[in-house]
Amino acid sequence: MALSKPILIPIPHGAESSTLAEDTPDTRGSWLGRSLRRWVDTATSDELDEATADRIDWLRAAPFVAMHLACLCVFWVGVSPIALIVAGTLYVVRMFALTGFYHRYFSHRTFQTSRAVQFVFALIGASCVQRGPLWWAAHHRNHHRNADTTRDPHSPGVWGFLWSHVGWFLTPRNFRTDLSRVPDLAKYPELRWLDRYDIAIPVVLAVCLYALGVLLQHVAPQLGTTGGQMLIWGFFVSTIVLFHATVTINSLAHRFGKRRFDTKDDSRNNVWLALLTFGEGWHNNHHFFPGSSRQGFHWWEVDLTWYGLKLMSALGLVRGLKPVPAWVLTKARS
Repeated sequence: MALSKPILIPIPHGAESSTLAEDTPDTRGSWLGRSLRRWVDTATSDELDEATADRIDWLRAAPFVAMHLACLCVFWVGVSPIALIVAGTLYVVRMFALTGFYHRYFSHRTFQTSRAVQFVFALIGASCVQRGPLWWAAHHRNHHRNADTTRDPHSPGVWGFLWSHVGWFLTPRNFRTDLSRVPDLAKYPELRWLDRYDIAIPVVLAVCLYALGVLLQHVAPQLGTTGGQMLIWGFFVSTIVLFHATVTINSLAHRFGKRRFDTKDDSRNNVWLALLTFGEGWHNNHHFFPGSSRQGFHWWEVDLTWYGLKLMSALGLVRGLKPVPAWVLTKARS
């Protein structure tokens, strides 16, 4: 499906419809003013118009599109080893925050941790430009409840590859956070703040990276890096690669791979996606039993997120990791 094409299949709502990130929408000012404020404050919203709810809101999506275009600046700023190291490190740290915490903790509650650790990884995850922890968990819980049906906004079998990969992410309906899906998380005001002002942390990260590059350019010129390199490689390239790696689980892991378990959806196990996303590619495993902290069910199924969580457990930072029950493995296809 082309990204400019609206979704025409009617989607039942009621309990499935999204509610605003805050209890009462902010409808002050002109349409343009509200549209611009939505870049900063997700509580700024109009009533959902069903005629356009499932079409891309290009004005609101403009910063996201601009981030992709900014990656082209690599041809002007050049590259340095330190810029690549920073970009790679931020990919690794933020991917773990998404897979270990946004997914396995906030969405599925497969382990416990302190409020401080919860906030730290919510903060890191918020820098990924994949919206806030409440939004992420609410949409993912809806995905599991309605996987590969018309109520699943990113089913490639229903909506096509491009829409399931990125189009759905840019529509008025899916900009919203359904707090009814995450009452266990919505009680934390710090998480609600991160969710409402989801642009704040990425902007802070981008500014800090640029400042670091400028500093290094002056105090350690032998490194050959600049503020522009650190901004473009460290923030824009790292973030865009991270985004598209993450959403391959929506678009590709429901199309390509093997099915160990019979599930009601089209989820697949894909080793290449598992390596790229630190274990998320064992997606058929996960859809069959989402209650485990581990998604690589066998020792040969590389699951870097599981290894990281085990290390954090050994250090006392998380507790109650849920392993794969023995009965689950008996349900595999022969």
